[in-house]
Amino acid sequence: MNNIFVYIETEGGKVADVSLELLTKGRELATRLGVKLEAVVLGHKLADIAAELAKYGTDTVWVADDELFAPFRTLPHTAVLCGLIEQEKPQIALFGATPVGRDFAPRVSSALHSGLTADCTQLEIGDHKDPKTGKEYKDLLYQIRPAFGGNIIATIVNPDHRPQMATVREGVMRKEYAAKPGAGEVKPIDWKKFVKDTDLVVKIIDRQIEERKIDIKGASILVAGGYGMGSKENFKLVHDLADVLGGEVGASRAAVDAGFTEHARQVGQTGVTVRPKLYIACGISGQIQHTAGMDQSSMVISINNDPEAPINKIADYAITGDVNEIIPKMIKYYKQNSK
Repeated sequence: MNNIFVYIETEGGKVADVSLELLTKGRELATRLGVKLEAVVLGHKLADIAAELAKYGTDTVWVADDELFAPFRTLPHTAVLCGLIEQEKPQIALFGATPVGRDFAPRVSSALHSGLTADCTQLEIGDHKDPKTGKEYKDLLYQIRPAFGGNIIATIVNPDHRPQMATVREGVMRKEYAAKPGAGEVKPIDWKKFVKDTDLVVKIIDRQIEERKIDIKGASILVAGGYGMGSKENFKLVHDLADVLGGEVGASRAAVDAGFTEHARQVGQTGVTVRPKLYIACGISGQIQHTAGMDQSSMVISINNDPEAPINKIADYAITGDVNEIIPKMIKYYKQNSK
């Protein structure tokens, strides 16, 4: 009763990074509440998965291991998780905001009438007082996310319905082993009592999966260009600087919308969340939609002709001037001094 569930997403036997990030955060929340952290895995050939999840502090691993659950199908997965939640009654359930999670979590939430906050950037435990009734609630899940187009940060609570549910985007939380590994106790799910024939009406005939050609998530150095680069031709300077530094190229949404580069390079609330050691923002104003995806970078350098640009508030170093003049100088200086 009242433990924390984390849905573990797998593909080809590999656990998704976002699920391990959620276990790291889930371990923190569970310790704060004094409850157990429980992982839920639905898939096939999952024999070794519990040992991996235990490293992240997982106390219990609920497993439904059958070819019925691989690859993912919405209806049987929903039936099993809804049944397990009604049986075990966790107080919190967390999902990755992946294509699977965005399909899956709302269906579970709707079936359980629990409510769901999507695309959270932070999860905390805190108290709440209803301003209308004066009723006080202890140890609720603060579900924190950008709202109104990213213009404000909203803290959402769900006082009266359980479980408190949220999805979190990949890269927002840190992924790290727990200080003390969890027991990783495996508990088989009696899934046959939850799945009906009507949950199996959709059959997967074939799957075609294409590997990402551009993957900026794990880059240690990221040079990102914004609308301030001026044109697609000028945006090539961002690539030139990234090449010299041995880094990858990112972009703001405005630069992508303007056709300067591909969507796969977009950093921010509607793009990729990154945590590089060095992030160089070139011609990026730094609205919250963008900074939500890169504000955990170890070091941020901004280049902008506006000294009051929002990006400068989070930058470790701010260079004021024309990016199209400054970047060539940076490249020249680096080449001269790196020999």
